[in-house]
Amino acid sequence: MILNVSLRRRLSSVLALACLLACGKKGDDAFSGWSIVGGNPSGNKYSSLAQIDTSNVTQLQVAWEYHAGDADTAAHSQIQCNPIIVDGVLFGTSPKLKLFAVDAATGQEKWAFIPFDTIEGDKAGHFNLNNNRGVTYWSDGKDDKRIFYTVGPFLHAVNATTGKLITSFGQDGKVDLHTGLGEAFEDLFITHTSAPSVYKDLLLTGTRVSEAMDAAPGHIRAFDVRTGEMKWIFHTIPQPGEPGHETWDDPEAYTLTGGGNNWMGMTIDPTRGIAYVPTGSASMDFYGGKRTGSNLYTDCLLALDANTGKRLWHFQYIHHNTWDWDPSSYPVLLTVNHGGKKIDAVAQTTKTGFVFVFDRETGKPLFDVVETPVDTATQLAGEKLWPTQPIPQKPAPFVRQTFTEKEINPYLSQVDQQAIRDQLKYLHTGKLFTPQSKDGTIIFPGFDGGAEWGGPAVDPTTGILYVNANEMPWILEMWDAEESEELENYGTAGIRLYKQHCMACHGANRQGGGNYPSLLEVSKKYTPATLVEFVNAGRRMMPGFQHLSTEEKNAIATFLLDLKDDQKKKYERQLSPEEKFRKLPYNISGYNKFVTKEGLPAIAPPWGTLTAIDLNTGEHLWKKVLGEDEKMKAMGAETTGTENYGGPVVTQGGLLFIGATKDGKFRAFNKRTGDLLWETKLPAAGFATPATYSVNGKQYIVIACGGGKLGTTSADSYIAFALPDPKK
Repeated sequence: MILNVSLRRRLSSVLALACLLACGKKGDDAFSGWSIVGGNPSGNKYSSLAQIDTSNVTQLQVAWEYHAGDADTAAHSQIQCNPIIVDGVLFGTSPKLKLFAVDAATGQEKWAFIPFDTIEGDKAGHFNLNNNRGVTYWSDGKDDKRIFYTVGPFLHAVNATTGKLITSFGQDGKVDLHTGLGEAFEDLFITHTSAPSVYKDLLLTGTRVSEAMDAAPGHIRAFDVRTGEMKWIFHTIPQPGEPGHETWDDPEAYTLTGGGNNWMGMTIDPTRGIAYVPTGSASMDFYGGKRTGSNLYTDCLLALDANTGKRLWHFQYIHHNTWDWDPSSYPVLLTVNHGGKKIDAVAQTTKTGFVFVFDRETGKPLFDVVETPVDTATQLAGEKLWPTQPIPQKPAPFVRQTFTEKEINPYLSQVDQQAIRDQLKYLHTGKLFTPQSKDGTIIFPGFDGGAEWGGPAVDPTTGILYVNANEMPWILEMWDAEESEELENYGTAGIRLYKQHCMACHGANRQGGGNYPSLLEVSKKYTPATLVEFVNAGRRMMPGFQHLSTEEKNAIATFLLDLKDDQKKKYERQLSPEEKFRKLPYNISGYNKFVTKEGLPAIAPPWGTLTAIDLNTGEHLWKKVLGEDEKMKAMGAETTGTENYGGPVVTQGGLLFIGATKDGKFRAFNKRTGDLLWETKLPAAGFATPATYSVNGKQYIVIACGGGKLGTTSADSYIAFALPDPKK
């Protein structure tokens, strides 16, 4: 039976209120578990706890600190996990993906699960020490209590009470995320950084895949929560006979094209049984000449029937995306007052600085979205950019979207400012959706710009959305790919293969950039054998390259390790049809921020912001700078902001808590005014979303302190804060 829209909305509102009340009572005796990433099924990162409030937040002190003991400073390890708390137990992950359970009141470890020995057999080479942003809890309401999380290509099921694998799930406690993708993709890199989602007895999951032409497809799947059996699959790259297949000019593109993956997580409306699933761009990220068309269902918000995987509606944020501007976090569910009516809505923030707000039932935008003509004049052969892009008319963008001479950093020396002006004369810039170019195109708000994977928080009692954002320009150059010869030596083949597979991340001169390390001294750490092993496995941001042949990996090793004798050996390689498809006419020069030689931003501050937006009206309420750059402050900048990763938490106590910044501070703001009320220095930068909960009537706020990004020191701790106990 299908309920009419009006009745479903009334029922949803009643259940939403019940859920809100269940999350915690008013007052100091509140109990809250934060049992799901994002705090609750709405994903709004809101807590009804109010023991810590605007009047006493300055009294916060460290309650406990847990050390996982496995930080890897050489590899710039991180902790991006938003921990969950169930029945007084906190579950989280370590830098090396150890899963642990600690007493949420004391930080005392109960158990730890180390996954490395569980990855064996033919798929062992796929292991990748991926970042992890959260785990999932499921229970049958009795004795069966499980934690699910992904390590490498395997989705693990762990007993939440004992920390042991549940061997009846999948194969010996694990499901291979290659399941259901097809034989053509079984050797390609796949993992998942986000937590899977539970609906009834189904486990819905997306994936993280490569962003180059060697990407697996990002099809959405549901597995039986008890057995691991796949129950349904939704093809994000439609196959023949499926709606959306006609949006790809090449009807055979689906056979090898990858991407369209849900790496950012999803949000499920448990009342309606609808999964709201954002998807990323198709491979490769910056050149679409082999995937012309609008490319459904990439860069979309998908509303899927959580029971069956059937598409209910979709909205495409960017048609034929070639900027890596996929939606960057799971969406948020809320109820707004719009046009004199209460409407259950779903809101999505983006890397471009837009907020899209849709009717949850129909997918209709609550604020006008206009298909706007954009520049399609490309320098790239075979590329066919889409002539329009959807631009929401409200809310206004929460970040700057263009970089011109007016925005040059005024605190730089005159010499540096002039050098930036000289670059701007030939770089393509000045508007959103500027096409890629051989000359160089400024990508702004940036590859990591606008809203990032931490996502926004929403206060369900007011409909106000709070979003932290980055404003940092990057420069993207498209270089002509060198043609391979049927007969060449290992030295020239190694250089060619490096440019094809490695240069995008590690740079033309192997110097690294952004989140990617330098490879200039890699010979001090690796032998040819261990380097090939590393290329096979990958680590964190780097995918494994199982699909490359032994000859190709050895050729790359001779180049990176500067093996002069081996470079002279003859190299002979015939391309398969798959390799010919994945071979592109262009490579990108790397992920290069627009900075001076000293690493100072070319653009004027702020580089990190925090904005409050009323989603009932679409109006901005306040905007604050987030973070401090001490180097720039010493040069005269009063407020700078810093790049930031990890989201905020909002509470009934009137507070917004956030870490996220490069300066390593944890802050509390007045959610109504944006005024900074409290800050403290963390043991390491907290590039993660905090969680708040109550045990025995005492409220805690906890955050992972893993560092590792933006040049910060890696660490291994979770730290919890609370108010001091009343004096007896």
